[in-house]
Parts: sequence; structure tokens; C-alpha cells
Amino acid sequence: MRIAIAQINCTLGDVAGNATRIFDCATRACALGADVLITPELSICGYPPEDLLLRDDFIAACDNALQDLAQRIRGIAVIVGHPQGVRGRLFNAASVLMDGRIVATYAKRDLPNYTVFDEGRYFEPGDRPCVFDVAGGRLGVNICEDVWGPQGPRTARPAAEPGEHDELRGTPSVAEAPRMARAAGAQALLVLNASPYHVNKLATRYDVVSARARETGMPIVFCNLVGGQDELVFDGASFVVDGSGKVTHQLPAFEEALTVIETVDGVPVPGEIAPEQPLEAMVYKALCLGVKDYVGKNGFPGVLLGLSGGIDSALVACVAADALGPEKVRAVMMPSQYTARMSLEDAEALAANLNTRYTVLPIKPVFDRYLETLANEFKDLPFDTTEENLQSRIRGTLLMALSNKYGSIVLTTGNKSEMATGYATLYGDMAGGFAVLKDISKTLVYRLCHWRNGRGRVIPERIITRPPSAELKPNQVDQDSLPPYEVLDAIMELYVEHDRGPQEIMRLGFGRADVERVIRLLTLSEYKRRQAPVGVRITPRGFGKDWRYPITNRYRDKF
Repeated sequence: MRIAIAQINCTLGDVAGNATRIFDCATRACALGADVLITPELSICGYPPEDLLLRDDFIAACDNALQDLAQRIRGIAVIVGHPQGVRGRLFNAASVLMDGRIVATYAKRDLPNYTVFDEGRYFEPGDRPCVFDVAGGRLGVNICEDVWGPQGPRTARPAAEPGEHDELRGTPSVAEAPRMARAAGAQALLVLNASPYHVNKLATRYDVVSARARETGMPIVFCNLVGGQDELVFDGASFVVDGSGKVTHQLPAFEEALTVIETVDGVPVPGEIAPEQPLEAMVYKALCLGVKDYVGKNGFPGVLLGLSGGIDSALVACVAADALGPEKVRAVMMPSQYTARMSLEDAEALAANLNTRYTVLPIKPVFDRYLETLANEFKDLPFDTTEENLQSRIRGTLLMALSNKYGSIVLTTGNKSEMATGYATLYGDMAGGFAVLKDISKTLVYRLCHWRNGRGRVIPERIITRPPSAELKPNQVDQDSLPPYEVLDAIMELYVEHDRGPQEIMRLGFGRADVERVIRLLTLSEYKRRQAPVGVRITPRGFGKDWRYPITNRYRDKF
């Protein structure tokens, strides 16, 4: 038997386009001699459809596309993910298309409701296995969470070391769907997935899927979606394990792929395994794919960003140029009287190295006019964050004016450390349409810049080595008002991504003053984060769909 994996980039809501993409893959796979083709979860409509699933017309459009696709399939079996409405009930389904018709349909048994998933809001669980015959073999079908089990991944406690990501593990003893497929006669299991990326996610998938293979003795084909969808990025990285849990095939991450897997007597013949990549490479590719698909799928002609001469905007400029091509990127330097000469020089050098369009719009005349207008109101009051934020808001207004005039979307440049502590200005540097570094800590920003320069030195060294500064007043540096970033980021990770309380964090060796300061700033800044644009999620818990804290909230951590 020859099984083809279609690791494709589906566009949410483009039902006709997705169906065409699936049919093209089926045609190619058939030409390569494949007997069966597996596509990702909900491939007919894209993932996650969210409240589109509440619309009857959307469900009908998906069903019509599925029926039309089925009629065109010949010479190969194709497994397609789709929503299925049955007598007022809605299922996350996968159907087997063969010889011009739908021969079998499976309804997802285990519906995830944690982190970014809320399938229980829309779907009801299935309760029957799906096994079908093709090319003399019997194949079972599962969908994503079915191989994790009803509990989903859980965070192991306690954390091993401060700042170190916890390992996410499955619960091998509770996944019934693979066992049901095996009991129904399946010799191998095909699993459709829309499993979003976060750091170290592939290793977690290996653990879970290999455990299922060993439990059932079945080879498992894990086909995953690839592409960006709002804040989520799906990395693809589809793979195959044999009945002992050993990986026999590994597709590349963050790109579309069509691969044919050959099996002999039900055992996968070992094939190509894409090389493992360092964390920095994976995160950078996730950022690039997230930007490319958000801009492309939403029809923006290009992007704008404020280029300050600092490290955050430098990284955003690199990601944008690599993702979209430099011709679609416009960098705008907006100096004030507090902008250092080196910032101007370094911003211009970076733009030249990236070959992006570069514009200088000084803000001092506008800032002076604002101060004149406010002179009576601010009389006898000291210069403080009000005047600092005013400069940031002038810059945000200029960028949004350019965006309105030319249609390009503004990429904001704030990182996760700043979003955690509120070190960002509403309607200023937070003004824009997509937050590239929203889930990237400051320490990871440095690592990514070093990695990017290792592929070709484009970021001037001084941008990386100089102390970070907002340059909103004389001689300002970030560490005047924040703990060292390596301390801040470690505390933030423990509190945000792993739900550690302050006393737990202090027991791990962090000083009370730093812990109290970071958590206080984090708590006070929720109203800002709620107004921030969406951005790429790369950790197990980003400030987005899976961070749901109330703004009005009097609970305070105990120190």
C-alpha cells in the first residue's frame, strides 16, 4: 500500500479554493501511485473556523464542496476533514472519498477545550470507529485530539529550573479512539491534525503518537496542517511511526509538502526524515509564516513599521523582508530630539542591508506643537511619562496615516516582555494591525537576531550590543525601570506560561522585589493587552486566545 500525506496550507473560509487544492493533491498523489491520500483536520474549510460554525450557510457550503469533490475523485481514496451537520448536531468529521462517492465518515471523539482550543463550543463528540478497506489493507481514521485522549496535554509540575519550559505530556492510558480503531480491524491509523506550533511541540507529538503506536501495535500516519491563521501558526511537520513507535518519515516544517509512504505487509518502509532544526530556526520560520499568511490571506499589499534603530524593530524588519520580500516592506524612522545619532545610522544601515524602502519623518516639530497646545494644561507640571507617551502616539499616528493612504498594514514591534509589564503605549507603539513579536520574550529577541545574522549579517552589531532604550527622554535605558531581562523573562514565563504563584517563583531563587515588581506590572497592564493587535503565538501560552484574565479584578497574589 502507498499512502500519500498532503501537508497543505488551507485558507480558512475559502471552501472552493481548499477543495481545489485537495483535488490537485489527489491528482498528483494518484500519478505517484498512491492508494490513499490523507489531508489535515477540517481541510475543506480551514482551522479553526470558530463562530463560522454557528452559521447554517457555512456548514452547507462545506457540505456542497465535499459532495462535489467526492464526485470527482477516481483511482485513489482521499480522506478529507470537514464539519458535518446531522439532524441538528454538528461534528468535526473526516470522510473517505472513493470512486465518486463518500464511502465512510468518522466523527472526532475527543474534543479539546484548553489553551487555544474550544471545540466543545461547537461540536458534539462521535462514538464510533471508522475503518475502511483499500488496496488489500484496512485503515482506521482518527482526528488530532483522539490520539491525545480526553484530558489533552497537561503541564508537568514542578518546573525543573527557573526559566525552563515544562514538558507537555499526553496521557497514554486514556486515549480510547485508537484502541477502538484497532478493535474494529484497523491495521494502520491515519490521523488528521490541525496542531498549532509552539516551542518543542514536535517532541511532544512524538511522545504521544509513539505511545499510541506501541499500545495498539499499529503504524500511525500523522498529517498536520501548515500555515498561519490569525495568531496561530501550524507547522506541518507531519510524520509516520511504525508499530513500535519509531519515526520512519518526517516531513519538513513550515512548508507545504506531498509525500508518498510505502508500506509492505502493513509496515512503513523507512523514508526521508527532514533534519531537526534549532529552536531559533523554528521560531523564526514560525514568525515568517505567520506574517506571510496574515498579510497575504487578508489581501494587504505590503507592510509598514517604525524602525527605531533598536533591536525589536530590527528583528521585525528582518522577518517582514524575509517573509514578504523587501519590495513589500517600508521602514519609517521617526526621530525626536532624544534620538541618538547611532540610532539614525543603524536604522538606515539595516534598511539598506535588507533593501527595503526607508523613510525619515522627524517628529520634533509635531511634538513641539503638541506641547504648545497643552502648555496651559501642563503649566508647572514636570516632564514625565505623559510627554514620553505623546512621542510614541505621534509616531503611531504617522504610521497609521501612511497605512490609510497606501493600504499597507502596520506591524508593531513590541515584544512579550514589554506586553507583560505594560512597557508599551496604547495608541502609540501598540498602534497597528499585527504584532510580530507579541509572544517573543526580550531574551529570545536577542537569540533570534544572532541566529538571523548567522545566515547573513544584516543587523548592525551595535543594534545588538547597545543597551535597549525607548529614547523618549535623555539618557534613558530600559533597565532604569525594569529588572534585567533575563530575570524578568524567567519570572514572566513561570507566571504566565506555567501558572506559578509568587511564592513558588521565589522558592526557585528569584528575589521578592523582582517577583513583586514583575507581577504587579503584569497585573496592572491587562487592559493594555486586551487592546493589542493579534500576533504570532510561539509559546504554550501567549497573550491571546489562551490568556483569559479579567481586566476588572481585585484578586492579588500573596507574597
